[in-house]
Amino acid sequence: MDYSSANTALWNIVLQLGMIAGSILLANFLRNKIALIRNSMMPIAVMAGFLLLLAKYLGFVRVDGTLMEMLVYHGIALGFIAMSLRVPDPGAEKKNDLTGIKSGAVIVSTYMVQGVTGLLITLLLSYTFMPGLFKASGLLLPMGYGQGPGQANNIGSTYEALGFAGGRSFGLSIAAAGYLVACIVGVVMLNLMARKNKGERQGKREEHVDISFFQDKNEIPVSDSIDKLSVQLALVLLTYLGTYFAAYGLTTGIAAISAGLAKTLNTLIWGFNFIIGAALAILLRLLLESGKKRGLIKRQYQNNYLLNRISGFFFDLMIVAGIASINVEDLSGLWLPFLLLSVIGGIVTWYHLKAVCKEVYPAYYEEGLISMFGMMTGTISSGILLLREVDPDLATPAANNLVIGSSFGIILGIPVLILVGIAPRSDLMCWMTVLIAAVYLLLLRLFIRKAHRRKEK
Repeated sequence: MDYSSANTALWNIVLQLGMIAGSILLANFLRNKIALIRNSMMPIAVMAGFLLLLAKYLGFVRVDGTLMEMLVYHGIALGFIAMSLRVPDPGAEKKNDLTGIKSGAVIVSTYMVQGVTGLLITLLLSYTFMPGLFKASGLLLPMGYGQGPGQANNIGSTYEALGFAGGRSFGLSIAAAGYLVACIVGVVMLNLMARKNKGERQGKREEHVDISFFQDKNEIPVSDSIDKLSVQLALVLLTYLGTYFAAYGLTTGIAAISAGLAKTLNTLIWGFNFIIGAALAILLRLLLESGKKRGLIKRQYQNNYLLNRISGFFFDLMIVAGIASINVEDLSGLWLPFLLLSVIGGIVTWYHLKAVCKEVYPAYYEEGLISMFGMMTGTISSGILLLREVDPDLATPAANNLVIGSSFGIILGIPVLILVGIAPRSDLMCWMTVLIAAVYLLLLRLFIRKAHRRKEK
């Protein structure tokens, strides 16, 4: 085997991870030394991502876009698996308040708001300034903002095959703009929240903490025949291996039943693999707890402190990689609809979430709002990065709501896939899509309101 630099397959991942590490350390240095940056509350991972993106376009470094996308994809799942393996506080009060399904309703209602807004914009443009515009292209707003670059790429490619020239690039551009909105607007909102709270970040810990913060009772030793960190990583990676086999089994089983259904659901299953991973992690955690109660397991294997650090590492990694992988070239023309969708889409998303999050997350409104805004304009990773600025240890349920809500959102969001498919058929179908989406939005809002009143009673 050739171990020299000529073997690019051997050294490429080292070079790319080294660039990410360098950008993180540089961003940390700049934040610590420059008061203006420090006071802006710009997350270090976001700053590192933009530094690496700038270096890429200045020609200083060669960023492997494919590898960066892989890091984002795997980082989301690994981070949420680590979070889901954490042992819950035994003193925490268990509440059956339908938060999971309400979070799903929040997510899908945001799809509806974005879809109606996007379609109205592109329909108006097609009847006035841009008569040749593909009318259903407005539905790429919820695909890019709400569901991320994967679905934006898939639906954009489908629309391109139906006659929308540059549909795939347009969808990816919307997704990239959404990520920028999540990062830039989200940071602005973080600053406004900080001023409102007199500059105090919620969830901030004291410098001196009790030993119980680092280790629970009856845990495995810090360093025995195997290091405790190695055990945590083994649990995370084993769960992720199970995630692969679970997703593979699902897609293979569906394909055996119906090839058409498999074509529709395969992307959804693999795209939301972090939900499967989180579910398996919770199952593993319950099995370990059951083993302890039955006396089959003597010690606690999970360490919440280390699992928090592991999830934080993967989230930081995917944030930097996600920003660095943005391709400005994806926007090939169509500037007017692109700008209108990006700006107006961000505005309506914020105000919609501001209204519904007060009802769904009254106990942690700011954490719920900023995390949902980050996810519904970018990806779940951008939701996490904004959340960690107001909830550094992810102590509130806001992060888990993103995962659980996404799983309910898949079920509640089935009409979205139908609307995306029927809208391009004709002008009438576009208008029908607007009407159906508006009615479904109203039903979801009524459900959220009714569930909120039931909880108050």
